[in-house]
Parts: sequence; structure tokens; C-alpha cells
Amino acid sequence: MGPASKAFVVLLVAAALPAAAQQRPQQQPRPAQEPAQAPADTAPSITLLREVFSYEGTGRDPFVSLLRSGEIRPLINDLVLVSIMYDARYPARSVAVLRDLVISRMYRVHQGDVLGRLRVSAIRPREIVFTVQEYGFDRQQTLSLARQTEERP
Repeated sequence: MGPASKAFVVLLVAAALPAAAQQRPQQQPRPAQEPAQAPADTAPSITLLREVFSYEGTGRDPFVSLLRSGEIRPLINDLVLVSIMYDARYPARSVAVLRDLVISRMYRVHQGDVLGRLRVSAIRPREIVFTVQEYGFDRQQTLSLARQTEERP
């Protein structure tokens, strides 16, 4: 760069500075505001807001652990269908008897009854259909009566 071009650059910069200063608005100093003073005899009130949640949906509360609740018993694999008293005229009055092999407890159920996560969907002459509710999904599982073999002499 020669001396003439250096002088030209200095002139350009010198001309640009006043133009940039004119574009930027000048900030006026603000007058100092004094904070409002509260009377000495009143204390400031503090308001706490807390969010509260209560589950009012149907079925099991999803925030309660399955391991700590008794709702997981009985398991479908632990049940044995002992007998069915089927009413062909009024199927809703049919009764099934189940036995829990783990805790040796008997259950007498009708259509619509709930055992833990199992709901009795249907009782048929030789089987019972459960709707199993697991992890937000429903599936159906069937327990059948054991076939009795005829003894021959």
C-alpha cells in the first residue's frame, strides 16, 4: 500500500465515524427512582403456590409401584380352573372356581369380576376367558378344564 492509499483509507474511516455516531440514538440518563417504602408495622406476605396431582382415572394408579401393591396377585400362570357351574339359559350367572397354587387360595368368580390384573371376560362350559392388563395393554388368555380320562378295568 502506498502513502496515497493509506491516506484514502484514513479519510474513509474518519468520514464513517460521524455517520455511525449519528445513526445510534443517544441514551438519556434516567432519573433515579426511589423504591416505595412499606409501612414499618406491616410485614411482607409470602404466597407459596404448590402443584398437586391426584389420579382419578379408571383402573390402577400408574404412579403406584406394582412391586409394593398386592394388585399383581394372582398371576394367570398360578391359577388352575377347578370347576365351572355353567348356566346355559343365563350365561352371566355362571360361576367358575379357581385355585391359586402358590398361596393355596380358592376364588369363586363371575363374569366381570376382577382378580388383581385379571378381569373375567367370559365363562364358557369348559373354559374361562380372562382379560389381562399389563403395562397399558390388554390381552386375552383362556384357562380350560383338564380333560378327564375314563378309567377302564
